[in-house]
Amino acid sequence: MDASGSELPFKPMSHAKFRLGRIVSTPNALARLTQSDILIGIQRHQAGDWGDVKEPDRQANDRALIEGTRLLSVYHSAKGIKFWIITEADRRVTTVLLPEDY
Repeated sequence: MDASGSELPFKPMSHAKFRLGRIVSTPNALARLTQSDILIGIQRHQAGDWGDVKEPDRQANDRALIEGTRLLSVYHSAKGIKFWIITEADRRVTTVLLPEDY
């Protein structure tokens, strides 16, 4: 719950593994995803839960935490819409987008 007594759409994060920088989204992602979908995805991404990436990408993300390279997570919205969250290597920008926006 927040200060007003409303339920939050996500659980408080216990440990952030990296900085997100500025969070941006494509217009298409903003139009098709709910705020809750985006917030939950960002929380999972920053906690190192890479979602539905294939094993080689999962391993690359784990290495990226050490080497400082780009991070990619893949999630699905409550309505089943696939979306990506990408944090750039310099950790200055994190982008929420749909695969067709890439």
